[in-house]
Amino acid sequence: MNKSTDLNARFGVENTVNFEQGPGGLVIIQITISDAKASIALQGAQVLTWTPTDEQPVIWLSPEAKYIANKSLRGGVPICWPWFGPHESQSSFPAHGVARTSTWQVNSVDVLTDGRVQLRFTLPQTVDIGAYWPYVTPLHYVVTIGRTLELELTTHNESETEITLGEALHTYFAVSDVRSVHVNGLNGCEYIDKVDGSLRKLQQGEVNITGEVDRVYLDTTSECIIEDIGWQRRIHIEKQGSRSTVVWNPWIEKGAKLGDLGETGYLNMLCVESANAADNVATVTSGGQHQLWVKYSISH
Repeated sequence: MNKSTDLNARFGVENTVNFEQGPGGLVIIQITISDAKASIALQGAQVLTWTPTDEQPVIWLSPEAKYIANKSLRGGVPICWPWFGPHESQSSFPAHGVARTSTWQVNSVDVLTDGRVQLRFTLPQTVDIGAYWPYVTPLHYVVTIGRTLELELTTHNESETEITLGEALHTYFAVSDVRSVHVNGLNGCEYIDKVDGSLRKLQQGEVNITGEVDRVYLDTTSECIIEDIGWQRRIHIEKQGSRSTVVWNPWIEKGAKLGDLGETGYLNMLCVESANAADNVATVTSGGQHQLWVKYSISH
């Protein structure tokens, strides 16, 4: 019995939730309900796609994504945890932490009374993770799929000391053409411009994408809205437990160097990430917990 067969026997829901052995041997969960379709890779508990019924996709997955063990797929919603970006003192440690490339454990799959599907995951505390993160911090993740998509990441600190936590839901949103997209909700925010030597700047008005963008907006808990003129829709990004918002698009030159974005992939995606990064890393006391929650929805 292979892993997907075993998981289907335990958690599968006929015509609704199916575990498949995907490319590269990765287990992919396919969810189909009346309101939406979605897929999740068990590696990284990475939401790969989410498309509400009769809509364009909202979560973007690169057509050139490489399905390889211990490597995050390009697109979807990678989980950056327990640090964001490079490790602050160990350059050999994996960028964005260990959660996005580790295999998660399925705890439960439920069809809710309103028809949504809710999946619960736990990141096992393995020896491999302990080599990079020597704290006892059970990590739980809840994905709720329907006409909206809700993601809830909860870190429990069972260590004897407080911990400093960096994290992000590194969401790739699908857009018609990033050159005709605007992001609202960040006006007046200070941000770190990583494309311009990490200079600190002040956002004035909406965010427009006319070249490479890599910014960490600080001290912001506001809802962001992606205005997509081509598809005549808005993507609403609500969040709690997040004090940073990261906006990222690699544009042409850097996109080509990535190798798995696709030649014109940069035009069809925009990352707007709910995070706790840079000045806004979270402190979690011994015995405490920290929860990062987002909800994505669309309007026209």
